[in-house]
Amino acid sequence: MNHKIQPISDGMGQEIINIDNSSILELDKEEIIRLFKDYGILLFRGFDVDVEIFKEFTNLLSTNFINYAGGSFSRKVINGDETLLSVNDFKSEIKLHGEMYYQKNIPLMLWFFCANPPLEDGETTVCDGREFFNEISSSTKELFSKKKLKFTVRISQEDWQKKYQTDDLNQLEEMCRKNNTHLTVNDDQSILLEYICPAIIPSRCGKYRVFINSLLPTKQLNPKILNFEDDSEITEEVVSELNEIAEKITTKISWRKGDILMIDNTRILHGRRAFADDQRDIYIRLCSPAF
Repeated sequence: MNHKIQPISDGMGQEIINIDNSSILELDKEEIIRLFKDYGILLFRGFDVDVEIFKEFTNLLSTNFINYAGGSFSRKVINGDETLLSVNDFKSEIKLHGEMYYQKNIPLMLWFFCANPPLEDGETTVCDGREFFNEISSSTKELFSKKKLKFTVRISQEDWQKKYQTDDLNQLEEMCRKNNTHLTVNDDQSILLEYICPAIIPSRCGKYRVFINSLLPTKQLNPKILNFEDDSEITEEVVSELNEIAEKITTKISWRKGDILMIDNTRILHGRRAFADDQRDIYIRLCSPAF
């Protein structure tokens, strides 16, 4: 099979480009796995891909596909498959983050598929959490080493039933237990959730430190729910430093129809630029590597 491999951007990921109209299903799995382990993010471009081929291709390399129960955004199920979802239902910018880092159990791998690109803007943003860690000032690194993040969320009965896709309190309690989330149920059946986690984690190989979490979009979209574990404030100075680093090292991916993006969710942060049109249609699958 004839294809070209080149960096997505300077020092960021690898782009696998089809140049002979071959099927993406014919790619060498071992080559993909090797590249993914080395770079953490791969972009597949120029292949003739529809939703069914996207599912078949991702099934070859992944396992433990999950739905989005407990997720913070509103997502649509595509074609009745709860493991195939729209990204969200709004158009504003989303800051760089790791997927679902407001709970213990995260998807280790993410797949994105461009069913239809936006007319303009709406790029997906990515950066390497290893590089992000290296850019953080010594004082902020020390702060994060001493203090973990704490998410504190109050949710009405109607909203938690929608968010967790159940109306059974026992099921909710079990989900929270598995996610190391402290649950308080109020008299009116509304709930209080508290989750504590580090902002910086070891890489899966244990050789690196990785800045990956949900700090920046939470401070952007719902700042009151996030502080340090001792309830002290994450200062604007710290948030500004992190946003400046993010802008400095971000790579933007301008979508083309049929593009597939493969992301290591323990290393690579992702986000999105704002857009205005109704054309953008990106799907996501949440899973673990099958290797």
